[in-house]
Amino acid sequence: MAAPGNRSEPPQQLPEYNCSYVVSRPVYSELAFQQKHERRLQERKTLRESLAKSCSCSRKRAFGVLKALLPILEWLPKYRVKEWLLSDIISGVSTGLVGTLQGMAYALLAAVPLGYGLYSAFFPILTYFIFGTSRHISVGPFPVVSLMVGSVVLNMAPDEHFLIPGNGTTSNTTVVDSVARDAERVLVASALSLLVGIIQLILGGLQIGFIVRYLADPLVGGFTTAAAFQVLVSQVKIVLNVSTKNYNGVLSIIYTLIEIFQNIRDTNIADLIAGLLTIVICMAVKEINDRFKHKIPVPIPIEVIVTIIATAISYGANLEKNYNAGIVKSIPRGFLPPSLPPVSLFSKMLAESFSIAVVAYAIAVSVGKVYATKYDYTIDGNQEFIAFGISNIFSGCFSCFVATTALSRTAVQESTGGKTQVAGIISAGIVMIAIVALGKLLEPLQKSVLAAVVIANLKGMFMQVCDVPRLWRQNKVDAVIWVFTCVVSIILGLDLGLLAGLVFALFTVVLRVQFPSWNSLGSIPSTDIYKSTKDYKNIEEPEGVKILRYSSPIFYANVDGFKKCIKSTVGFDAIRVYNKRLKALRRIQKLIKKGQLRATKNGIISDAGSPNAAFETDEDIEDLEELDVPTKEIEIQVDWNSELPVKVNVPKVPIHSLVLDCGAISFLDVVGVRSLRVIVKEFQRINVNVYFASLQDHVMEKLEHCGFFDDHHRKDTFFLTVHDAILYLQNQVKSTKGEDSILETINLIQDCKDPLELMDAELAEEELDVQDEAMRRLAS
Repeated sequence: MAAPGNRSEPPQQLPEYNCSYVVSRPVYSELAFQQKHERRLQERKTLRESLAKSCSCSRKRAFGVLKALLPILEWLPKYRVKEWLLSDIISGVSTGLVGTLQGMAYALLAAVPLGYGLYSAFFPILTYFIFGTSRHISVGPFPVVSLMVGSVVLNMAPDEHFLIPGNGTTSNTTVVDSVARDAERVLVASALSLLVGIIQLILGGLQIGFIVRYLADPLVGGFTTAAAFQVLVSQVKIVLNVSTKNYNGVLSIIYTLIEIFQNIRDTNIADLIAGLLTIVICMAVKEINDRFKHKIPVPIPIEVIVTIIATAISYGANLEKNYNAGIVKSIPRGFLPPSLPPVSLFSKMLAESFSIAVVAYAIAVSVGKVYATKYDYTIDGNQEFIAFGISNIFSGCFSCFVATTALSRTAVQESTGGKTQVAGIISAGIVMIAIVALGKLLEPLQKSVLAAVVIANLKGMFMQVCDVPRLWRQNKVDAVIWVFTCVVSIILGLDLGLLAGLVFALFTVVLRVQFPSWNSLGSIPSTDIYKSTKDYKNIEEPEGVKILRYSSPIFYANVDGFKKCIKSTVGFDAIRVYNKRLKALRRIQKLIKKGQLRATKNGIISDAGSPNAAFETDEDIEDLEELDVPTKEIEIQVDWNSELPVKVNVPKVPIHSLVLDCGAISFLDVVGVRSLRVIVKEFQRINVNVYFASLQDHVMEKLEHCGFFDDHHRKDTFFLTVHDAILYLQNQVKSTKGEDSILETINLIQDCKDPLELMDAELAEEELDVQDEAMRRLAS
C-alpha cells in the first residue's frame, strides 16, 4: 500500500459498490406532486397562545429553569467524591500557584497595582463556580483582555492628570502623584468590570450567545496574535526598566517602540538579565512539559519556582538598593470592603466595554468548547454570558478588573487532573492564602520577572502565525481575514482593530454571496446524476437544453450577478435577441409594404428580378403613411436561425429550454422574486421556456406569498428534481419531432404603425409589458 503522503505513487483505487438501485416513479412537477401527496398542515399559534405557553409554570419546569440558571444544582449532586476529589485538590493547588503569579503579572497589563491582580484571580472564581457550565476552564485575568482594560485605564487616567510640584530646588519640576493615580486607575478598572458584567448579563438574558459565531477562527487568531504583539511591546519596557509615555490609540505601539529605542541606553542591566533568564527558563521548561506530558504526572510549575528563586535573590542581594532594580515594593494585605464603582464613568467607556465584553466571552467559550468536546459534555453559550456577567459585576464591586479565562491556567487545571469547578474553588483558596499571608514575602520580587512570565506565556499566541500558510492553502479568504485583522489591530489598536476585522470578515461573506459559484450542468450517461460540464469528462448536455446550478440565495445584492450567470450559460442575451428580432420584423414589414418582399404562409419570398434593396440601411426609411398597403392580415413564418432577407444580425438561439437547478438557493427576497418573473418573461418572448427544479418548500412558499404564479408563470414548470425536468422536456421533444428550427408565427397588420414607433430605444426591464403588446400586434 502506498504511503499517504507519497505523491509519486498512483492514487489508491477505490472499490466499486456492488449494489445498485432502480426507481420507477412518475415525472413529478411541483403541482403534480402536491396534488398526489397531501402536505401536513402547520398549526400556527397566535401570539396569545405562545405567550400563555411560555408563561405557564409547573413544578418540573420551574426546577428545570432553576437548574439552567444555577448549573451547580445539576453537577454537584452527581459529584464523585472518591474518584474526583483528590484529582481536583492536586489540580486546584497547581492552578492556584500559577494563578497567583499570573494575577500579579497581568495587573501590569491592566495598569493597576499588582495586588489588585490577586483580587482579580480570586473573586470571579467564586461566582463562576455557581453559575458556569464549563468544568475545566480557569477563570481569571487573561493577557489580551487585561491589555484592553489597560488601554481604557491609561486613556482615562494618564500620568499627566496627576502631576504635582516636586520637592527639588527648581520651581517648575513636577512629579506624578502615584498614590492618587493608582487609586483613580483602580476605580476606572473596577467601573469597567462592572459595566462589562452588565453588558454580558444583558446579552445573556436576551439569549444573544450566538454573537460569538461572527468572530470566526481566522479573525480571532489574527486578533489574539496582534494582541500578543502589543503585550510583548508593553512588557519589553518593563523588562528593560525603561520609562516611556503611556500611548493609546492609533499607532500607539509604533510610538512606544520608538521611545523604547530612544531611551534604550537607560536599560537596567539587573532587570534585563533577570527578565531574559526567566524567559529562557520558562520557555524551555514549558517545552519539556509539552513534549513529555504523557510521562510527567504533574506539569512542572516553572513560573512559581522561578518566582520563588528570583524573590530570594532580589531580597538577598538587595537589588533595589544596589542596582536600582524595579521591584513590586508593596502588596496590600487582606481584602478591601466591597463598594460600588462610580457609574458616572460609564458614558466614557461604553464602546470599549462592549468590545471587551464580547472578546472576553468569545475567548472563554472557545476554550470551554474545546474541553467540553474532549470530555463529552456541553456548555450553554447563553448561560456562559450570564455566568461571566455575574462574575464581573461581583468582582467589580471588589476592585477587580475584567476576568475571562487564560489558556495556560486552563491547560494546567486540565492536565493536572481537574474534573470539575471544585478544582477552581481550591485554586481560589490558594490565591486567598497569597492575599492574606504571602503578599509581604513577594514584595522584593522584580517587576521584570513578572513581565518575563507574561512574555513566556505568549508563545502559544505567536505560534498562531504558523496557521497562515495552512489557511492560504485551504481557503485564501480566511488567510486574508487573519492577516488583515492582525495588521489592523496592531496599527489601530485592539478595539478599532477588532471592529475593522469584523467588518472586513462580514464584507467577505457579502462578496462571496454576491459572487457565488455557478455551474452549467450535464448528465452522466444513463443516470440521473448531473455534474458540471467544466469539471467532468463524458458529460452529456441534453440537445436544445441548458441547465444552470446557482449556489446562492437570490436577493437584491446579487440579482445582476445571477442574470450574468444565465447569460454565460445560454450564450446569448435574451433582451438583445428580442430587440434584434423586433428590428428585423420592422424592416420586413417595411419592405413588404414597398413590394420588395412577399409574405406567404410558407415564409417570406423576395420578388424575382428586384434589386437587392432588402439589405438597406436604417437611414433609408420612408414615411409609412405614403405606402399604399391593403389592410389584409397576412400570416407568415420566420425561421430566426436561418439567413434572413434583411440586413439585421439576429443572434442565433440554439436552445428551446432553460432549466434552473435551485437546490442551493436558500432564500429569496422580493427583488429576487420579481427578477425571476422578468427572466421568465424575457425568455418566453424568444420562445425559450424556463423551468425550475429542486426548490425547497420554504422557497416555494415565498414565491406564492410574493405573487409569482399567474397564467404565464405556472406551477407545472417547477419540478422536484433536474432529472424530472429533463425527462419532461425529452418527452415534449418527441411529440414535436421534425421541427428543426424555432418558428414564430406573426400576424402582420398592414395599417398598424404605432407599435413600430415604440421600438426605437433600448427596452428596459420595466417596459416588458409594453414590448409584449407591440410583439403581439406584430406577431402571433
